[in-house]
Amino acid sequence: MRADVAVIGGGPAGATTAWALACGGVDVLILDRATFPRAKACAEYVSPAASRILDAMGALASVERAGAAQLTGMRIRAPSGVTFEGHFAAAHGYHGFRDRGLALPRVEFDALVLDRAIASGARVRQGCHVIGVAHDVHGQVSGVDAIDAVHGRVSVDARIVIGADGLRSIIARRLGLAHRARTPRRVAFVAHFRGVLGMGDAGEMHVERDGYVGLANVGFGRTNVAVVVPAPMARAAAGDAAGFLRRWIGGHPHLAERFARATRVTSVLTTGPFASHARRAAAPGAALVGDAADFFDPFTGEGIYAAMRGGEMLAPHVIASLRAPHPRAAARALRDYDRARRREFMGKWVVERLVGLAVGHAPVMNHVARALATRAGMADLLVGVAGDFVPPAEVLRARYLFDLVRPVGR
Repeated sequence: MRADVAVIGGGPAGATTAWALACGGVDVLILDRATFPRAKACAEYVSPAASRILDAMGALASVERAGAAQLTGMRIRAPSGVTFEGHFAAAHGYHGFRDRGLALPRVEFDALVLDRAIASGARVRQGCHVIGVAHDVHGQVSGVDAIDAVHGRVSVDARIVIGADGLRSIIARRLGLAHRARTPRRVAFVAHFRGVLGMGDAGEMHVERDGYVGLANVGFGRTNVAVVVPAPMARAAAGDAAGFLRRWIGGHPHLAERFARATRVTSVLTTGPFASHARRAAAPGAALVGDAADFFDPFTGEGIYAAMRGGEMLAPHVIASLRAPHPRAAARALRDYDRARRREFMGKWVVERLVGLAVGHAPVMNHVARALATRAGMADLLVGVAGDFVPPAEVLRARYLFDLVRPVGR
């Protein structure tokens, strides 16, 4: 097989990249080990800013027709029980493409986004597990080796290979770009339930001393339940993910009462550990996008938007690389993507890490919750940053940080 660009992974990152490239006249081949539609362990939250990209792709109307839930903001509960809420539509003056986030099961969402890549001209090979990266005589990436469900071992020649293959990216590992931080090392257990009491039109995050859980309406009368715990604690699951999830929820009375009559309607999927950040998102003849390039922690819900925005950003640099007059210029175009990506996401990365610090330390989280519960405008700004339409600089200003840490009531 041969293509100008081989995109490894057909999820939101790969599909968006392939869509943008195909719209630019590039011959694109997507390879994915799964067969769509397929389930995915994910909080399934789509930030307000992601609606702009979905609309550009022609997928927004389809996602909404599929029954996506509309989320007005986020409600966060600290270990102390103090709760604060932030809204996407607020008085701070910033507006997303939509004033609401979306939530739809990945089994539907990913298939709809992939369909847009196919409609734009991208080819897709499902059931094709990439196992290695090929290089030319100059050391530049020149394709991949894979095991195809139908044809067995196959080789794909490509001028550029895009790693959009998630947290355990084979492309990042084979190119020596993968890097995992020592902390925080967390693992998620994710399932859908029916009958969870008290679910409204805001997503929820409940931070406990032994982890946290996210709850969100995903339509169809279902609630996405994502319990995230330190990796050492996750070992207690010992092959019984469903039992671990049930015991964790049951161990927190304020949650247990809401699940008293709830029924789990999907299997429990696991993912992690997180805190993955590639040393670089580009190499000669290759680039990384989405979770393959960076995924810190699911608490702030950065995954789907970062994946789609990353693909949108990457495509012009790939086209420039394909059109470059010589190999050095081609490699420079991909390095330019890496620099642009850092500029785009650096502020959000800083915020994510500060939030991760608070979530991992109960006294800090309790103080932050008290501050934000009494200062609604600050909560709205933070939730807007998580919604990807408020600039991260708004919550990194000295005044904001001072108000966050100073004693409540002063």
